[in-house]
Amino acid sequence: MDNLSINYGSLKGKLALVTGASRLKGIGAAICRELALRGADVFFTYWTNYDNCLSVGVKSDEPYSLIEELRGFGIRVESMELDLSDINSYSKLLNRVKETLGYPDILVNNACYSVNDNFENITAESLNAHYIINIRANTLLSTEFAKGFNKGSGGRIINLTSGQSLGPMPDELSYAITKGAIETITYTLSAAVACKGITVNAVNPGPTDSGWITEELEKEIIKAFPFGRIGKPEDAARLIAFLASDEAQWITGQVIHSEGGFKR
Repeated sequence: MDNLSINYGSLKGKLALVTGASRLKGIGAAICRELALRGADVFFTYWTNYDNCLSVGVKSDEPYSLIEELRGFGIRVESMELDLSDINSYSKLLNRVKETLGYPDILVNNACYSVNDNFENITAESLNAHYIINIRANTLLSTEFAKGFNKGSGGRIINLTSGQSLGPMPDELSYAITKGAIETITYTLSAAVACKGITVNAVNPGPTDSGWITEELEKEIIKAFPFGRIGKPEDAARLIAFLASDEAQWITGQVIHSEGGFKR
């Protein structure tokens, strides 16, 4: 953990639901740690079948290691392995959270689907696979959360995007199309659920060293970072923890590009 001023206890009494926290080096795990550090109870989901298809992979005990690590902060922690492509997964998830910890105050939509394709090799199957997780799961889980939220204030939905509006991503066509829609979801849903005391924002952390950046790639892209380093999962996690707090109660409908000055 970086030696930075942390608002300990700023999320005490809050319950956060974080999707896509399989890997200990990932952004999802960093978000869970930061929220726990500030006092929030945490429920996270993971789906190792997807992570095992990626080059970085995931060890079978990583989700369990994360549980033990988070409990070391003195908070309540539960988790669930969940395939968000299942149309019934959203209600199952919220029911499980309610049964184990209570109704969440904070929803962080971190889970995503990302497989490179371009205009020459894109397929209907690839586009559908991206749509189901990046758009459908995000939208339906968010709306299910909002419908069940009855606390009157303090609700938070925080989405993860990747700066698709800032420039082209020709070799990530399906990913760029579907993750780009997250910005529209953020703007539109923020107006719809404000009456329930819920804010909706999105964070673009830019290129982040969450295990997928090779030494060769780092040498290539680090020149685009004026601070001379690649983004870290903790960078995104700190911003998300702030947006989850009462200090951010007047911020909604925003897409925050927290990229350390990254130049495309």
